Amino acid sequence: MMIEDHAVPRTMSPSGGSTNEDDPIEYAAIYARTSSSSQRFGYSIGEQVDRCSKQCEQMGWNVTFVFTDEAESGRNTDRPKFQEMLDRARGGCFDVVVFWKLDRFCRSLVDLVKTEEQLSEWDVSLQSVTEYIDTTSPVGRFNFRNLASAAELESDLTSQRVRMGMHGLAKEHKWPNDKPPLGYEKTSDGKLRVLADEASVVKTIFRLYPQEKSMPRVASLLNESGLRTKAGELWCRQSVRKVLTNEIYTGSYQVADYHAQVEEYRILDDTLFKTVVETRFRYQHQKGRMQRARKQRKAERILSDYREWRDI
Repeated sequence: MMIEDHAVPRTMSPSGGSTNEDDPIEYAAIYARTSSSSQRFGYSIGEQVDRCSKQCEQMGWNVTFVFTDEAESGRNTDRPKFQEMLDRARGGCFDVVVFWKLDRFCRSLVDLVKTEEQLSEWDVSLQSVTEYIDTTSPVGRFNFRNLASAAELESDLTSQRVRMGMHGLAKEHKWPNDKPPLGYEKTSDGKLRVLADEASVVKTIFRLYPQEKSMPRVASLLNESGLRTKAGELWCRQSVRKVLTNEIYTGSYQVADYHAQVEEYRILDDTLFKTVVETRFRYQHQKGRMQRARKQRKAERILSDYREWRDI
């Protein structure tokens, strides 16, 4: 579908609204969103845009803009294309925003009502393909707020189910995603299994750092040795730090606020891990000692000045 990259704005009054409140709707913008890159087909960007385009065609509206946010959360409106849509609406580039389903537009009731109020000030309406929304009438606005409340409730229930599911996985010591840390592979039952070759790299990193006392230096040595990250990439400061700060290597399993000691996940002994932690925070310890020494010297000076004043 050809999408215009600009639109001729409607004639605006000095206050920002349309010059004629009874002007018929001519120009439409489509908004579509997915919350993850693996969104199932029924919610895909392409499917949403297609359904909205057919709706606009049936209504006789010209689609001037299509705004799409991929892999963006609906819990707030801080989305690149959503913000661009608001800017275009403020400029009077279209009369209505069409979206496939309310929860694709906003999930937070506060954000949803606030956005609708903004669009209303600019004489821009909202329309959902799958729900009855007509924000130009009192009954439609009442319906709109009911649907908004239902969308927020659905979002909260989904989040709750996800947290419960994660907690259930954690109690069985399963890994929550398909990307286990360096040193492990995820088994068919969802748990972790130590990989000898990768575990050897982990141990090398933990032994190098107390000697070199520099993450970039450790990364450089690993790259010179031909070793690569789990993703097959070159090492850098961040990737080294990710290994050095992961307590799973001592068998300390923490997922979804659940913590347990799982010895079969252990790669390092506690002493080596503690040595690395102390090395990482050595400057903070030194800084703390220096600050305490300065405070002590200041207190001694104040006390000395007091004694001199008292003896005068």
